Amino acid sequence: MKNITVPELGESIIEGTLTSWLIKEGDSFESGDNLAEIETEKITIEIPAQTSGKLTKIITPEGSTVNVGQSIAEISENTTTEQKPKPETSQIEEINEEKQTIDPSNVSKVSENQTITPAKVVDLPNFDKDDSTLDEKTIPMSKLRQTIARRLKEAQNKAAILTTFNEVDMSAIMSLRKKEQSSFQKKHSVKLGIMSFFVKACTEVLKEIPEINSEIHEDKIIYKNYFDIGIAIGSEKGLVVPIIKNAGDLSNAEIEKYIIELSEKANSNKLSMSDLSGGTFSITNGGIYGSMMSTPIINPPQSAILGMHSIIDRPIAVKKKIVIKPMMYIALSYDHRLIDGKQAVTFLVRLKELLENPKII
Repeated sequence: MKNITVPELGESIIEGTLTSWLIKEGDSFESGDNLAEIETEKITIEIPAQTSGKLTKIITPEGSTVNVGQSIAEISENTTTEQKPKPETSQIEEINEEKQTIDPSNVSKVSENQTITPAKVVDLPNFDKDDSTLDEKTIPMSKLRQTIARRLKEAQNKAAILTTFNEVDMSAIMSLRKKEQSSFQKKHSVKLGIMSFFVKACTEVLKEIPEINSEIHEDKIIYKNYFDIGIAIGSEKGLVVPIIKNAGDLSNAEIEKYIIELSEKANSNKLSMSDLSGGTFSITNGGIYGSMMSTPIINPPQSAILGMHSIIDRPIAVKKKIVIKPMMYIALSYDHRLIDGKQAVTFLVRLKELLENPKII
């Protein structure tokens, strides 16, 4: 008899939530099969079997908080699967009797989502469909959601967050994408998206205004001479911000591939600690959900975050004439303790200039 224990969960992470058992007591498994999932404040980790065997006892139920090294189940190396005896004729008749239709006259009012079985007929509560409690559902807050809530509140409490806005004419980028899409995709096996232009432009402006790529640590300022750009991704379990490492050295194609890889990992709970560690500046694109304008919250300990929004055809003045252009509002939220308004406004002005005169690198 051996125990399954909680593995190392990542740097500085000592506990998580056992969200699900992937097999049941009595089930056999092969080496490498995933047995359970543990959600930490950053990622979801699967626990693979090291040998073949059988799960004999689950010690820790789903939803429990677990610590590194804690025993959560017992396994046996005996992989022989016991065959359940076939039911005798009398048992089959008894089962068939249980499957018959229930007399409706014995049943009181029942909520629409309930399944009626013989066991539920006795002392069934008289539910009122107008009872508001039927529309409520209470579930434990996940570790990831707890961390999101805590970090966002910490950002508001500790940083002096302000937001400045500008708008970008997306005509040039959209025209360039249309013109080069076929050859770009044929050459790189990936579509030329909008995000790579924003990542490249941001890294260029961050070089010019280093305070925006810096962070406050106690009574010191740490200037980062590298550009690890966080990309906010809304997964099914919540918001995660995986990092494009050394984004300033990457081409448009490399960035697009990087984003696809991170998105796939996020949506399949495959992000590793290295995917989420670090980050000097972040970008969030509310436009994919239809947002026209918002004020993003910085991702501590970073000092600024860029918010992208929907591209909307709007009338604007060009050389004293009204024309329709595909426009996007952009927002920079920043920590005013480190970044002055002049630097924030300059950042967006320079970003606008680069985006309206795009290049594929």
